[in-house]
Amino acid sequence: MSNEEYLVTLNIPPSLEEMMVDNLLLLESEHGFSSFQVYAHHHENQGLSLAEQVTGRQKRVRFQMYVPKDELPALLAQLRQEFSGSGIQYWVLPVIANGVL
Repeated sequence: MSNEEYLVTLNIPPSLEEMMVDNLLLLESEHGFSSFQVYAHHHENQGLSLAEQVTGRQKRVRFQMYVPKDELPALLAQLRQEFSGSGIQYWVLPVIANGVL
């Protein structure tokens, strides 16, 4: 069993927040996760309200969680199945170190 971990980050539309929380509570109950409001800034105006186009930012909710290497494929497959076509951005980074101080 590998002890290698990855940090998974998801930027999701606020309308999907409760659905994502429910999914992650089922999938990530052992490790937990964090969520917080962020603003996405990018050049694509598709799906942006007029106010978002003017300000150049779009509200998103960011979720972050540590995932063991052997659990990562199942997590990503489940998210693809549940949220296909929803416009969720995600990225996965290797964790060099983590702990509690």
